[in-house]
Amino acid sequence: MSPNFIHTYVSVDCVVFGFDHENRLNILLVERHLDQEKQIKLPGSLIFSDEDVDDAAERVLHELTGIKKMVLKQFKCFADPMRANNENDIQWMGTEYKQHIDRIITVAYLSLCKIDHKINSTKYSTVDWFPIDEVPSLPFDHNKIINESLGEVRKWIEVDFSIIFELLPKKFTIRQLYQLYSALSEKQIDIKNFHKKISSFNYIIPLDEIEKNVSHRAARYYKFDAKIYKKNNTKLIK
Repeated sequence: MSPNFIHTYVSVDCVVFGFDHENRLNILLVERHLDQEKQIKLPGSLIFSDEDVDDAAERVLHELTGIKKMVLKQFKCFADPMRANNENDIQWMGTEYKQHIDRIITVAYLSLCKIDHKINSTKYSTVDWFPIDEVPSLPFDHNKIINESLGEVRKWIEVDFSIIFELLPKKFTIRQLYQLYSALSEKQIDIKNFHKKISSFNYIIPLDEIEKNVSHRAARYYKFDAKIYKKNNTKLIK
């Protein structure tokens, strides 16, 4: 019996994390249009015939944000034969790509973006940050991709803690760092011990500047020095 080969397309989907001013973890979602309906989804694209998948992901991020260089990590291929069997998803793919697509495999990427960066999309009319715990039901298997990306970013931080500073402003408070690390790592850490640990790292540098116009006690700002970190390469929590 001969194999049942089908015409398969390959796409990339990007999960872009940000950390907002209310100290919540967010992701960037875009809007797709189908007839008169609108629905949000992960940003993505079929790859071009002359593209490597990494090049396609970089293109998607640039079209999404207008930012030329962003931290980017490929983390998984999603190839369930039924991942694009919903009638609305099939109709949208036919309208978007002008192709009959029997099956679509996607290579998922993880990226980090400072949420105060100005988003200047050249492709999407609507690009919005969504708190990770408020993401609604999305098309395809995008909710599954997001859930698995969270596990991946936690592993990433354990290997290279410096990437956490891609999400923080250039100057940040220890509480911001603590809340972000807690949200990503899911570790229960006492904030006093955390502050003591931070004070021992020479790559997290205190600034002569404190918060202004805040309702709580004003905290000191810090900055991250990547050059010093590379020399030490010390994990935040062992």
